[in-house]
Amino acid sequence: MSLLAGKKAFIFGVLNEYSIGYHIAEKLHAEGCELAFSHLPGEKIERRVVKAVEKFQPKLLVPCDVSKDEDLEVAFKKVGELWGSFDILVHSLAYAPAEALHNPFLQTTREQWKTALDISAYSLLAMARLAQPLMTKDGSIITMSYLGAEKFIPMYNVMAVAKAALECTVRYLAAEMGRHEKNIRVNAISAGAIKTMAARGIGDIDKMMDHYTEKAPLPWHVDSAAVHVGRTALYLCSELSTGVTGETIYVDGGYSIVGW
Repeated sequence: MSLLAGKKAFIFGVLNEYSIGYHIAEKLHAEGCELAFSHLPGEKIERRVVKAVEKFQPKLLVPCDVSKDEDLEVAFKKVGELWGSFDILVHSLAYAPAEALHNPFLQTTREQWKTALDISAYSLLAMARLAQPLMTKDGSIITMSYLGAEKFIPMYNVMAVAKAALECTVRYLAAEMGRHEKNIRVNAISAGAIKTMAARGIGDIDKMMDHYTEKAPLPWHVDSAAVHVGRTALYLCSELSTGVTGETIYVDGGYSIVGW
């Protein structure tokens, strides 16, 4: 039997077929999971997302700006009307203004800081609060982090602060939601360098990929890197991980353990 037969997942963060969220969706769908997606408002973005996810036969595509409470409320209301309840929430999104990544960290403005932490970290908390009443017992929430949350990465800047906040948010949500009667698990995946649209905005992604290829203990190829993340997401969304919560799992070919 498929690992996720009869399960339902609500996925945030797919922009195109290169998105990490797309590769997660691919693995969940292959194991029998029904999918619903959100997308940023706008006709151009909607067309791109529709094209990317059409092979998954999504049950719902709903516009949502995660920085707006009203958008989130509408999105979860529509999923509730569609399914009644669901089992998996995937938070695979982050954002910081481009100038906050390209300028020195010292030049980060208050507004850039607020924007990065609001969209990249607070949105997980807001989603979890809306999702809990709709999620089934032993459900799973997963989000995406990166090594910059604990190590200096050139040009990652305020996004590193946002990812550190995200990982802390995972631990606090896991403690509260795990003790709730539904026993919902909350975990993060810290992915290695992957050529997503967001990663290209940071800069030097080709140099970063070369460094991973050279230093990671396990092979880390640009064409297959996201597949590893999708497989780990499948594990975290299935009954195979019912004893795992509050964790940040590194899926980077072992790059994060290398000191020299």
